[in-house]
Amino acid sequence: MKKLSFLVSFVLVSFMLAGAPLPSWAGETVEMIAREMTDYDVVLLGETHDNPGHHDHQRALVESLQPRAIVWEMLTQEQAGKVTEALIADPVTLEQTLDWASSGWPDFDMYYPIFRAMPGAKSYGGHLPQSEARAAFKTGIEAAFGDEAKAYGLTELLAEDEQVVREASQMRAHCDALPEEMLPDMVDIQRLRDAILARAVIKAHAETGGPVAVITGTGHARKDWGVPVYLARVAPELKVFALGQSEEGHTVGEFDRVLDSPKVDRDDPCAAFKDKS
Repeated sequence: MKKLSFLVSFVLVSFMLAGAPLPSWAGETVEMIAREMTDYDVVLLGETHDNPGHHDHQRALVESLQPRAIVWEMLTQEQAGKVTEALIADPVTLEQTLDWASSGWPDFDMYYPIFRAMPGAKSYGGHLPQSEARAAFKTGIEAAFGDEAKAYGLTELLAEDEQVVREASQMRAHCDALPEEMLPDMVDIQRLRDAILARAVIKAHAETGGPVAVITGTGHARKDWGVPVYLARVAPELKVFALGQSEEGHTVGEFDRVLDSPKVDRDDPCAAFKDKS
């Protein structure tokens, strides 16, 4: 039986945010959430990237929703443009075509069932490569995003209280090892990633009519900070559903629903820093 709450934790590729256990509600299932999602234009399906249970939930929900488009945090638009039904039928070639082995994302085997669950859906990419993220540190996120930066709110400062909380989250996520002067830039890069995903969602909906599913880290799916904030600003007519996924009830953020899974047995991401102390 799945557990629900209204907050969720997320693990980025290189680190994990600590959460706090919160109450959950018994009786909710993937099937019940799938029925609820049918009334929405955009469905964000958050994940902890290396949790197989989260990917299985995504597969089941994509299979039920049968979206016309899927936006992948893991793919650039160039990569997404190569995905076809014929290629999906050949997992080895698909993995090679996407150069998954050198991408830094977890095992392709966890993601492939989601590809299989989307017959006929068009893929869109919402990934910000590390090279472009590094360039954004120098140019600023307004220049990195382009002409629509103002429309997406990237020319504005965050509220002071939110900025403080987000900088503290970035520090914890990076094992308290970041120079403090880097924290504003790290927050900005996260904002840039969210805006890029939102722009891909808007493009996908405009071209296919939706519904659009988004496969992304739970941190990007959160309604208080993530992609939904930018969608509400630029395309308020879209009805957006945000699913977060937690591990053993540890949750951070705001969502419409949260599905819980067992925690993955993983190495301590901060061990390397502890060894040097």
